[in-house]
Amino acid sequence: MVTTMVAPSRVESLASSGIQSIPKEYVRPQEELTSIGNIFEEEKKHEGPQVPTIDLEDLVSEDKEARERCHEALKKAATEWGVMHLVNHGVPEELMDRVRVAGEGFFNQPVEEKEKYANDHASGNIQGYGSKLANNACGQLEWEDYFFHLVHPEDKRDMKIWPKNPSDYIEYAKHLRGLTTKVLSALSLGLGLKEDRLETEVGGKDEHLIQMKINYYPKCPQPELALGVEAHTDVSALTFILHNMVPGLQLFYEGKWVTAKCVPNSIIMHIGDTVEILSNGKYKSILHRGLVNKEKVRISWAAFCEPPKEKIILKPLPETVSETEPALYPPRTFSQHIEHKLFRKTQELNGAK
Repeated sequence: MVTTMVAPSRVESLASSGIQSIPKEYVRPQEELTSIGNIFEEEKKHEGPQVPTIDLEDLVSEDKEARERCHEALKKAATEWGVMHLVNHGVPEELMDRVRVAGEGFFNQPVEEKEKYANDHASGNIQGYGSKLANNACGQLEWEDYFFHLVHPEDKRDMKIWPKNPSDYIEYAKHLRGLTTKVLSALSLGLGLKEDRLETEVGGKDEHLIQMKINYYPKCPQPELALGVEAHTDVSALTFILHNMVPGLQLFYEGKWVTAKCVPNSIIMHIGDTVEILSNGKYKSILHRGLVNKEKVRISWAAFCEPPKEKIILKPLPETVSETEPALYPPRTFSQHIEHKLFRKTQELNGAK
């Protein structure tokens, strides 16, 4: 059992307090506000670009032509978008439902009960229940609470931070681990590499980590002023996302914010910075953000597939570099890449060039 901590007010507590206006710390800068609309109206729009849906049924088909068509569709989406809805992905629908139920069950508990599993950033303990409590450089907070848990590999998983044995998450993580191998194999072939190359470069089956983050976005009295998650790219190799069929995800595509539709039984997959770096920018890690609303609670389950922080040097693979396509990224460990992004973001927020 994690020691109970005294924590500042959670976003959930703010949302249920009856406030009519959100604290100034949650109000986005003026330049962002012009692009924040009603997410339900945004999802209804059919004109303009749409996040691609990729059917993975033939990903490992014995029919060579069917398999190659599937690989090509996946490569095209990874190259042009860096995000896609995956269907026929092999994760059982009833397991995805159990994962949702388990996560919702945790957040349906009273805040006081959830605080028993609070994390402690000050001591370096990021796993557990939390909120973006510390102001970033621009002083804004995100309208979300979350639960963070390393779920794979088993020998690195801390079972004490979850109220009960999260067997559904463990089973789900195993399915995602298998899906990661299949997707990275196809993406490797798309770069003209051996099919196990990308997976090897991110740590292989033994060193590759899966971090689960359950994002809880309470109803917001002024959704036109806030963001559930501010614009960012994922540092991971791949990110897999489930949600409770409430829209909120937006992608910055061709200079505009595009809203991801809610596709039943799908898993959303992002290409992360790690694969973008290894592919020398051929596969895209797309800028994205999360909107909130005043009508429905949104919950999403993000699984980040990551390389070990220090053991591997991330840099463009030699096969992706040429005289006409020089390396776009300097060599860094995964940990150094994260630090670089945080440093660069702080500079940008402070107006540095």
